[in-house]
Parts: sequence; C-alpha cells; structure tokens
Amino acid sequence: MSKRTPMTAVHEKLGARMVDFAGYLMPLTYEGINEEHLNVRNNAGVFDCSHMGEFFVSGPGALELVQRVTSNDASKLDVGRVQYSCFPNERGGIVDDLLVYRMPDDANGKVFMLVVNASNIDKDWKWIEKQNSEIGAELSNRSYDFGLLAVQGPNATKILQRLTNVDLSSIEYYHYTIGDFAGKQDVILSATGYTGAGGFEVYAKEKDMPAIWDAIFEAGEEEGIQPAGLGCRDTLRLEMGYCLYGNDINDETSPLEAGLGWITKLKKGDFVGREVLLKMKEEGVKRRLTGFKMEGRRVPRHGYAILDEEGQNVGEVTSGTMSPSLEYPIGMGYVKTGFHKPGTKLKVDTGRKQLDMEVVALPFYKS
Repeated sequence: MSKRTPMTAVHEKLGARMVDFAGYLMPLTYEGINEEHLNVRNNAGVFDCSHMGEFFVSGPGALELVQRVTSNDASKLDVGRVQYSCFPNERGGIVDDLLVYRMPDDANGKVFMLVVNASNIDKDWKWIEKQNSEIGAELSNRSYDFGLLAVQGPNATKILQRLTNVDLSSIEYYHYTIGDFAGKQDVILSATGYTGAGGFEVYAKEKDMPAIWDAIFEAGEEEGIQPAGLGCRDTLRLEMGYCLYGNDINDETSPLEAGLGWITKLKKGDFVGREVLLKMKEEGVKRRLTGFKMEGRRVPRHGYAILDEEGQNVGEVTSGTMSPSLEYPIGMGYVKTGFHKPGTKLKVDTGRKQLDMEVVALPFYKS
C-alpha cells in the first residue's frame, strides 16, 4: 500500500489524479500538466514534496562524515547556506543527488540537514550508516517529521511575503532562514527549487502542513495560485536540464559524465570514489549527458537508442518530453564524447522510425 503525505487528503479532495511515486500516493496532475507548467513559469504553483527525505548529521564527526559521503565541499558552507551535491559510490557512480543544508550549531558543534530523494531514503540511510561506521557522527532520520511544499514561480516570493515578517527578498539563491511563517514557528524558508522559475521551498512539521497549504492559497488568491503535480515538475526540470535520479543519473553514471563536475570537488580531500573520479577526469570521460531538440513532433522516450548519421549507435535517451514553454519536443541522453557538441545532427531510433534531432546547449528554457 502506498504511503500518504500530510497533504494526500487535500489532493484527493481537489480531484487530483493520484499515482504511486517512490512508494507514496502523490498527485500527478490536477487540471492538466501543460496548464500547471505554464502557471508555474508565469505565475505561481505549489508542489507537495513531503515525500522527500531529511537526514540530520551532528556531533564532532559531522563535517568529516558529510565530506566523506558527498562530492561537493561542505566545509565552504556557513550557517544559512545550501549546497547541491551527490553521494558518489566506490565506482564513481551516483548513489543519489541531494541538498546539503548547514544548520545552526548545537551544543556539540556543526549540524547538517541532507535532503534526499524519496525513492532512495532507505538506500541512502544504509549508505550513510555504512560510511559512518568508523567516524561516529550522530545520525537522525527525520524524514517523517517534516513536510515540504515547493512554492515556485515569479509571483511566489510576493505571495509568501504576506505570511511572514522575514524579508524574503534578502534571502539569496541557495540560502535559507528559519522563522515564523503562516502562524507556525521554526519553519525553514529556502530559496531553492527544481523548476528554474524562482520561489521557495518551505519545510515545517508534518502536522502543520495542511494549515500552511491553506494559508498559501489564501495569500495567493489574487494572483490565482494553483496546485501543481509531479507531471509538470518533470517537464519544468527537464526544460532547465536538471537531472532526475533514476533517469539521467544512477549508480552507473558518474557526476563527470552527467555534467556535474561543478559539484565534484576533487581537491577537497579524500571522499568515496575520489580516486576513480580523478582517473576519469585525467583520462577524459567516454560519454556525456547531452540535451537535444527533435526536428518533428515525436517525443523521445527513455531507453531509445541514439544514432549518428551513419546509423551507428552512439548513445541512449534518458529523458524526453514535449516542452510546454517551447512547444517542441526536447530530451536528454548520454552520447559518446565528440557527439555532444551543440549543432551535432543525430537520430533517435524508436524501433519503427528514426527521428532527426540536434544537440543543443542546456538549459533548453531561458527566462
């Protein structure tokens, strides 16, 4: 049976089309993926992301553990900052991608919150526990204590400002604050998101989420704020060229292949998979995650082969959609190095037809 978030009953009452996602009953769409997508791009939408996982790392070994398990350099984080990172494995693949929050210190020193993908909560927890066996940091899985709403779009900040005395305009991208919001205390207001449309992610106690949801919609009534489902979350992230775990990145893909070298700090010191990644960087990667647009109207699907102009297999599609903003099909996939340059003409093999496409620079959508 699918797990429920604090908001599941609300989604059902709104008539959302519900689906199982990562073991949770989640809204795919309410009024239609395109409508919700364009509303987020041009106005404001609210996503229920309460299925995401939150791990807390504290104690004297906190920084040492976070540095060991993540690819980015958490030593650069001050309290109030957020960092995009990934968990590399021993082969240089990706256990998961995540956000690292530098939380206020406690009596024992530094505290970090790691926000992980819902589908990987159990897997990630076991992985961190394994890496912590010789470090002994304090670990706490608080995934079921928190709810999370992502309020995204150009009007999101204006709407949310009506519910707090915190000056949201002063919070820089990938920074956060903790304050009162919608009458609730100790709410994390984070200038992050997965849409490229701006806005905030709101973390609060599970029991407070329905009241916070209602307050946000009341505050945004004038702008016509709308709920948004997983369907448009995927189309929005793909327009920005953001990776989706399980599609574009996984245990067999390295951050260097996936264009995530910018979160892979090989000079920070030892971490899991570092030697493999160092060698990969020195020798050069053999494939690269690449964006492409289709010449026709057919959408490229996950798993389709990518061919060169002579019909030789040079890669595979990982994600594809009809872009609601651009009104043509787009996709991402891994291709052999050399075929990844913008302007390169390739084909997608659907099994029945070969469709023309062109490699383009990411992101697809530029606001």
